[in-house]
Amino acid sequence: MAQRWLASEFGGPEVLTLEDFEVAAPGPGEVTVEVRAVGINPTDFKRFAGYYGSDPSMLPVYPGTELAGVISAIGAGTTIASGGGAVGDEVLAFRVKGAYATAVTLPAADVFAKPTTLDFPQAANLLLVGATASDALNVTGVGAGDTLLVHGASGAVGVSAIQQARLLGARVIGTASEQNFAVLEHFGAEPVAYGDGLEQRVRDLAPGGVDAALDTVGTDEAVQVSLAVVSNRDRIVTIAAAPKAKEFGFMAIGGGSPASAIYRDSVRGRLITLAAEGKLVVPVARTFPFAEAVAALQLLKSGHPGGKLALIP
Repeated sequence: MAQRWLASEFGGPEVLTLEDFEVAAPGPGEVTVEVRAVGINPTDFKRFAGYYGSDPSMLPVYPGTELAGVISAIGAGTTIASGGGAVGDEVLAFRVKGAYATAVTLPAADVFAKPTTLDFPQAANLLLVGATASDALNVTGVGAGDTLLVHGASGAVGVSAIQQARLLGARVIGTASEQNFAVLEHFGAEPVAYGDGLEQRVRDLAPGGVDAALDTVGTDEAVQVSLAVVSNRDRIVTIAAAPKAKEFGFMAIGGGSPASAIYRDSVRGRLITLAAEGKLVVPVARTFPFAEAVAALQLLKSGHPGGKLALIP
């Protein structure tokens, strides 16, 4: 018997309840994973908080999209996405339906060998933010010689974007609070404090101009400064301000976009390879026992988790 978290009504993290359930045996093309860590992301609570609609037919909601663990069963003739796959192999998976569980049966096409360079909490938090950051860099065409401005650069997507942009040969300027400047500098970005005067501080750092901007926070300041310092609106993207993107004529990604989903799935293997080579680091701030999912989501919802979070069954 396994356990999983679910929301049978819409609301905050407090509506989650824990239930026992029987894990389905894997059929052809499926594997069962004994979960060792669950990645925690804002989309987890947004699904049962009504961000994506509140039709009762959507209930119950089983949160969680990524995990890491060990294969405990595998369907006949089945191969995981990275090739091979056997009982006892350490793996990670994304996109998962209902990752907040102690065991999950899921499509083998979403399961990959876990790099030995990552522990389970890191592996469980690699792909959602990594694929989101990659998507943003792809649609804005960031490449060698570009100067990229990242708003909210010390957050999970920001940190991944910094690393990936640097690997592409771009210069990165990142906004953050001064207490997080060291994080940005560690990953190769030039920090700048958000707040009054941000536009001028960015211009002082980049008198030659800013080529592209990535907004991860959705504030009016982030949007206005991006519009002011980037001349081509096709090279401004947000993951947090879709209405503003529509209003001002720049790009928004995610939010259920089929194009984003296809692209993000396509880069999973490459991101895992980068992590295996030590070129893409996943900072984990804290882990929580599986029974403390509500507390973990409350910390994430506060907006100041200090890095990625994971549940440990």
